[in-house]
Amino acid sequence: MSKITVTGFMLSLVLLFTPFEARSRNPATMNSPGNQLHAAGQSHADGGTGTLQKMIVESGSVTMELDVNRLNGIEIGNGKLERVQFAVAANSFFSILVFNDLLRGTEPGSMAVVSQNKVALPAALTASINRLVIEKATSNGPFDVTVRDALSGFVFFEVQGNQYDYNASARLLTIQGGRLLISKEFAAALGRASDAGAQVGNISVGAAMQAIQITQLSNGAPKSVLMPPLSRRAVPGAPTLAAGPDVIVGDLPNMVQLGSAGSQVGLAIATTSCNNGDQPINWFALPNTDHPVVPQNFYRMSGGASNNERFEQIGQSWMKHTFGADELDECNLGCNTNNCTQWTTLCPGCSDPYDASENGDRTLIGSRAWINPFTGSFPSSANNHAGHVHDGVSHRMRVETSDLDTTQNQGAIYFAEAAYITPHEYTWCQSHPGQCNMYDNVSYRQYNVTGSPPNFTFSPAGATVRKQAAIRAWTGAIVNQVQPDPANDGICFMGYNVTNPSTG
Repeated sequence: MSKITVTGFMLSLVLLFTPFEARSRNPATMNSPGNQLHAAGQSHADGGTGTLQKMIVESGSVTMELDVNRLNGIEIGNGKLERVQFAVAANSFFSILVFNDLLRGTEPGSMAVVSQNKVALPAALTASINRLVIEKATSNGPFDVTVRDALSGFVFFEVQGNQYDYNASARLLTIQGGRLLISKEFAAALGRASDAGAQVGNISVGAAMQAIQITQLSNGAPKSVLMPPLSRRAVPGAPTLAAGPDVIVGDLPNMVQLGSAGSQVGLAIATTSCNNGDQPINWFALPNTDHPVVPQNFYRMSGGASNNERFEQIGQSWMKHTFGADELDECNLGCNTNNCTQWTTLCPGCSDPYDASENGDRTLIGSRAWINPFTGSFPSSANNHAGHVHDGVSHRMRVETSDLDTTQNQGAIYFAEAAYITPHEYTWCQSHPGQCNMYDNVSYRQYNVTGSPPNFTFSPAGATVRKQAAIRAWTGAIVNQVQPDPANDGICFMGYNVTNPSTG
C-alpha cells in the first residue's frame, strides 16, 4: 500500500514539473495566451516551493450545442444549433493539478453528466443520454477529450480545440472552445461512415473544483500532505429531498442587458427554481399573495494584487413575482407530480425556469419595500406601478457603466445572485417546527463581462453555486454568519477584509 501511494504521489510531482505543453495532446493547450496552463519551467530535480493541489470536480454543468439536422442526416436547413444542458455528477474524478494557484495540467479522468433538457437526437445518442461521461484521454491519441457511454464505452464524439482556464479565487475550472467531432464508431452506427470527423457542434464545461490532496513543497520535496474530506453533495439523479417545501435557486443560466438610461444599464438574470423538498410549494399568481418573489443582485470583486481586496454590490433589482410552475426536472431531483396540483404549485423535485427577459419584465416586478424578507409576506398590490414612469433601467438591476467598463476594472471578477423568497416555507415552518427551509434560497454564479458603454454582454464563467450567498465568493475576506433572533428573523452574513494603505 505504501509503495502504491508513494508512486502515485511521485507521478503527480513529475507531471507538475514537466512543462504542460510536453504532456498535452491537444494543440489548443500549447502556449495559448488565453489559457492559464503555465508550464513549471523546471525539472523535478530543480524543484519548486509552494502549494500543490490535486483537485476534482465538486459540481458543475456542461453545455453541448449540436447541429441536430446534421446528426439526424438532414442536409437541408440552416445548421441551427440546439443546446443540450447537463449537470455534472458531484465528486467526479476529472482531476487537475494546481500549483501556487496556477493550473499546471490535467490528469486522466472523467465526469459523469445527466441531461437537463430534451432534444430530438439520434436513437443511439438518446439511449445513452443519461449515462454519458466526459473523459480525459489516457492514451497518446490525437484527441484530448472524448464523450462516451459510461457503460458500453461507445464513443460518440471526439473533442478538438478545447482550452482550459482556472480561476483560483472562485476555484472554477472552465473548458471552452471544444469542437464536437463525430467518432468513427458513431458515424458507422448512423450509417454514414463518411461523417467521421465531421464537426456537429461545440462543448463547454464549467466546474467548481475541490482539493482532495494538498501538498506543501520545498524545493520539490514534500513537507506535508493534507487529504481534505470530499463534499457530501448528492450525485445528480440520487437526491434526498428535504422535509417540507424547500425552494432553491438551481441555476442562473444566463444574464442579459435589457436597456440603458444615462450612465446606467438595466440587467436581468435567468433563474431556474427547484423544489428541494418533499412537499409542494404554492405558486399562485397575483393578486394571490402565496407565491415566491425573486430579487436579483450583482457584485464585483476587485482591488489588490489578487483582485479580492473589495467585494461591492453594484446592482440590484426589484422583486419578480412568480406565476405558474412548469414542473420540469432541470435540477435532476426527480420531479414527482403525483398527488400534486400542477401549475399552481411547484411539485416535489420539480423545477420552473424563467428566462432573463421575463425576470426583467416590469409588469411582473414589484418593489422590495413591500416584502418581509423573512416571512415572505406582501400585499396583493405589491407590483403597483402607479405614479411613476419607466425608462430602460427601471426596476431591473441598475448598474453604472463605469462599474462594468473593462478598461476601468481590469481583473475584476463579477458575480450574479438571485433568491426565491416564499411565504409558504414560513407558514409551513410555524406548523412543522422541524421543517424550516427558509435559509437556503439564494445561489450565485460568476460571470464574465465584455463590451463597452453603453452595451455589455455577459457569459457564465463557472457553475451555479447553489444555496450560498454571493459574499461567500469573497476569497479575500473573513465571512461570518449572524442570526440575531433565531426562529423569529433571518440570517445575515458579514464579510470584512482589513487593509492598511500605509505602514505603521
